[in-house]
Amino acid sequence: MSTQQFTGVIDRFEDDLAVILLEADGEVVDEVVLDREDLPAEAAHSDAVLEVTLTDGEVTDLSYDATETADRKERAKSRFDRLAERPPSDDESS
Repeated sequence: MSTQQFTGVIDRFEDDLAVILLEADGEVVDEVVLDREDLPAEAAHSDAVLEVTLTDGEVTDLSYDATETADRKERAKSRFDRLAERPPSDDESS
């Protein structure tokens, strides 16, 4: 029996299915599709971060990581805010 641990991020919902991207060492390595009702209640939204255990390729455990979900959301907001800032015009920089 082969057991693997991944960080999972809910990428999207397709009807009643959740598509979860699996990450290892910060890189997306695979994806799994689960029934939305199989998700922890607090994780039933896009970009929720989960700890995912696969046993022989099947999801055997899911747990919601509220702290990592909030951290990723804040980092994404920070990146967006930096990108949204207007660079100074030539008149402003002199």
